Amino acid sequence: MNIVILTGSVRRGGNTDQLVGAFVEGLGGRHAVEIVSVADFNVHPCCGCNQCFETEGHRCVQADDMQRIYPKLAEADMLVIASPVYFYGISAQLKAVIDRLHTPMRDSFHIRQSALLLVGGSSRPEVFEAIVHQYRLCIKHFDIADSGMVLAGGCRQFGDVAQTAAMDQARQLGAEI
Repeated sequence: MNIVILTGSVRRGGNTDQLVGAFVEGLGGRHAVEIVSVADFNVHPCCGCNQCFETEGHRCVQADDMQRIYPKLAEADMLVIASPVYFYGISAQLKAVIDRLHTPMRDSFHIRQSALLLVGGSSRPEVFEAIVHQYRLCIKHFDIADSGMVLAGGCRQFGDVAQTAAMDQARQLGAEI
């Protein structure tokens, strides 16, 4: 299976990257995995022009790095969304990528499984609610199976996630894929 992990953190080696690492470790090399750190790409927000509905191949009229991400998603069987939580939402960089999937091109993708990995600084359980709700709505709309979620709260400082049960949960989720 081809797995693409879109990670929305701009902090290299931080809590989100560590959680992704535990997930990949759990996969145990059984699948082809590509980690796409969206911070490495210059992706503009969707401007809602809907030109992608009219252009050949449904290409976006914006000439940016999203043109490098679309082919990766087109080859994926599974999509993993990984993000720090910023004020009850995913990172702006990741949100820009996800919003740019408002294109008929996505209908040619063959993603059939998805998972969600989130790291929040707050210990409040509701810190994840908005993201989880949106995630569930999206996978329901596209008839994508939810393979699982790992939600790591209370991880404010660099490396805090390493001291949580979330690391083992991420490894276990990977092992189950």
